[in-house]
Amino acid sequence: MADAANTYYKRDFWASENLKYSQPHFRMLKAARLIRDIAGDRQCDLLDVGCGPATLKLLLQENVHYYGIDIAIHEPAPYLLQADLVESPIQFCDRQFDILVAQGFFEYIGDRQDQKLSDLSRLLRTNGTFLVSYVNFDHRNKYIYCPYNNVQSFKSFHGSLSRFFKVRKYIPTSQRWHHDEPKGRIMKAVQMGINVNIPWFTRMFAVEYFFICSPLNS
Repeated sequence: MADAANTYYKRDFWASENLKYSQPHFRMLKAARLIRDIAGDRQCDLLDVGCGPATLKLLLQENVHYYGIDIAIHEPAPYLLQADLVESPIQFCDRQFDILVAQGFFEYIGDRQDQKLSDLSRLLRTNGTFLVSYVNFDHRNKYIYCPYNNVQSFKSFHGSLSRFFKVRKYIPTSQRWHHDEPKGRIMKAVQMGINVNIPWFTRMFAVEYFFICSPLNS
């Protein structure tokens, strides 16, 4: 496990890999729905950490001002920054943000987890919200994708997250017998509306979790 935690995929890998997310997938659509609820009608600055091709931007309302940072930016833009987020501190031109989003990010940062959570805690404004996803590795039939280098239980990730943020709520991205995203229009519609944890069932069947967090001092 120690060797795996120190194995990082670099830009050549991610330049190809993140193109898989050029079209919105289920977790991203649900994240966008949560962000719309968090932002409401107020003007917000949002940073998408590990943004890939910045597909999330297309799903947000105009009052959410989007910024993205990733190791592999395909189409440069003023609101996008290319940086190796493992080797470098996470920052965006000394800005702070009302909303931070990290989807499918912490599974790939190995033994740098606390360092990156510390970076992000400094980027979040006093009344801001941090929305982060993490795979449920306690799933009854867990699937571990080979590039993952930061595999841990819900309890372990939640504990680490709680040292840097106040975890207000956590919910399943979806709940499935198989460790994959929902398929089919009806199943997606049902799972999109699930925003509660069901004792025992969620722990065994949540595909991933969303954690909704605030600064510790809020």
